[in-house]
Amino acid sequence: MKENGEETTVSRWCLVSMASIPLVMTLGNSMLIPVLPIFERKVGITSFQSSLIITSYSIASIFLIPVAGYLSDRLGRKKIILPSLILALIGGLIAGYASWKLENPFTWIIIGRILQGVGASGAAPIILPLVGDLYKDDDEKTSSCLGIIETSNTFGKVLSPILGSVFAAFLWFLPFFSISIFSLVSILLVFFFIKVPKDEEEEPQKIKEFLKKTKKLFKKEGKWLYTVFLLGCFAMLILFAVLFFLSDILEKLHDLKGIKKGFVLAIPLFFLCLSSFITGMKIKGNKKVMKMIVIVSLIIMGVFILFVAQNTENLVFLLGIVTMIGIAIGAMLPTLDALITENIEKEERGTISSFYSSARFIGVAAGPPLMSLAISDYLSISFIGAAVVGAILIFMVMKLISGSNKKTKQA
Repeated sequence: MKENGEETTVSRWCLVSMASIPLVMTLGNSMLIPVLPIFERKVGITSFQSSLIITSYSIASIFLIPVAGYLSDRLGRKKIILPSLILALIGGLIAGYASWKLENPFTWIIIGRILQGVGASGAAPIILPLVGDLYKDDDEKTSSCLGIIETSNTFGKVLSPILGSVFAAFLWFLPFFSISIFSLVSILLVFFFIKVPKDEEEEPQKIKEFLKKTKKLFKKEGKWLYTVFLLGCFAMLILFAVLFFLSDILEKLHDLKGIKKGFVLAIPLFFLCLSSFITGMKIKGNKKVMKMIVIVSLIIMGVFILFVAQNTENLVFLLGIVTMIGIAIGAMLPTLDALITENIEKEERGTISSFYSSARFIGVAAGPPLMSLAISDYLSISFIGAAVVGAILIFMVMKLISGSNKKTKQA
């Protein structure tokens, strides 16, 4: 790749630095799921309140991701990523210190988590357009780098329950402080090793032009884009709801706590990561294949989710069911990423990916509290409802997402 007559390279440490951001942001949320029951006992809160520790992080991100995407176009990617990571660091310190020193820390924990969510909104979602900036028109290297980023994201989900359980085994509030430490490492990596292109800040898009182009694109391509957004939201809602349910069942029914519980939770997440990696390697921009993967994944999710609440006393059976759901979600996520990145022109990709990231965060935010409300009286009904929603989404995919590999262009 050449820029202004000079060869431009992206160093290995630059790749590591970019991959560290989704890894840290994933750990920042998923790592707390296995230790929520510990928080309930230590802080004296309900299951619903503990679910808000996850939700508060995601709610802040939902609304701010598109704003961060726009600001990164105007001010530069690195100028948004670094302050965002600093906010994530500060949020972890606030939540950790409150848990350590305050008698009633719940409110301050939520404040810290909201700050972390604000940081997440300006960090991980900006990586996608940053990769495009660094590699310009080299689609092969762009796809390769995006594969590394997605693998880092899913690998974070595998590590999360193990690390969260290990840290909490030492001090129950240590997971909050650990997020700050991970953020500091990522800050240093980004600061020293990510070198943005010199022309990144040229001709910044004005807000009126930004809104006009976004409105025009959604008017033209809204049907399939909204479908992809709904799919991303649904996949993350199911994932975090089922993980919340599994974490609760492992502790209350099977008396699995601490590190043992973390390793058990990591089993379905490992297969999710493996499925995601294999799918990302195989799809190769074939939209017909992508469409089929999404449909098959929805069928698997819809079928197996009906059995999650059945025979929870049988741990092997329960893990098998959740693992199948994880495999389906793992196959779906990189496919949805590819549908966005490979079928929208580069000048619109950052905006669309921001809205897509927000949709995914809606699912993350909604999953734990909805499960905490349903887990006592409405469990079977909620899983049946999820299967019905999956069936509706299958119909939408068949009707609204085409198999054509033609990229979307603005008229």
